[in-house]
Amino acid sequence: MPFLKKARLNLPRSTVLDNRAKKSGLRGTVFSVNGDNYTGEWLDNKKHGWGTQEWKSSGAIYNGEWKFGKHDGYGIFSVLRPDTKKYITQYCGEWKNGMKHGHGSFFDVHATYEGEWSEDNRSGWGRLTYKCGDLYEGEWLWDKEDGTGVIQFGKLFNSLRPNDLKGLTFELRRSPNGNWYEGCWKGGKKNGHGKFYYADKGLIYEGLWVNGDAKCGTLSDSGRETAPYPTKYPIPQVTLLDIQRVLRDAESVYVDES
Repeated sequence: MPFLKKARLNLPRSTVLDNRAKKSGLRGTVFSVNGDNYTGEWLDNKKHGWGTQEWKSSGAIYNGEWKFGKHDGYGIFSVLRPDTKKYITQYCGEWKNGMKHGHGSFFDVHATYEGEWSEDNRSGWGRLTYKCGDLYEGEWLWDKEDGTGVIQFGKLFNSLRPNDLKGLTFELRRSPNGNWYEGCWKGGKKNGHGKFYYADKGLIYEGLWVNGDAKCGTLSDSGRETAPYPTKYPIPQVTLLDIQRVLRDAESVYVDES
């Protein structure tokens, strides 16, 4: 009967030595072949406990808690600005399984988000504040406004919205100073019932929104006397016998379509 010899797996020498090291407990700085380095606690050859990781290629640094080789617990992620060569905090807060999860703050040169996260996405309650003055506070789902929320607009600008550690998303907002909306959102757009306050004109629209567009509702005066740019004439009085029935019939068209 022939003797079958098992094939040997030719692992890189660095991997073999790393496996033999069996790093556990507090260690000094450990350097990887690619130039990355880690200083902190280990468990069974995995980063576990408190430690600091520095990535040579990107210059990013994570300082915080680890669990079996991944960010888990509280930690701060910092990036190196190429123009100033200084480190700035990009995210500080809770992590789980290597992803932003729990409560945390994300900082960008144009905006700041503070609130809840789930699997690297803004999910739950949070506030997004732009340096120009725009602000959204409310519910989020998978990195988009979803649920109940309020947004107050600033001026026309071309902004950067924080998305994740990989990049940023451009968004253009256009609205006079002081106007704001409160109501329902879905998928990052106004969806459902909401109110839009035209603070500069002294008007308020209240009604149904579909994918960011006002579909049917009422427009009335609200603070027109003190508004900086009021309309020339006040809103005329509606003489329908049953305004609410007319609105319900109009809304039913869009509800049936959805």
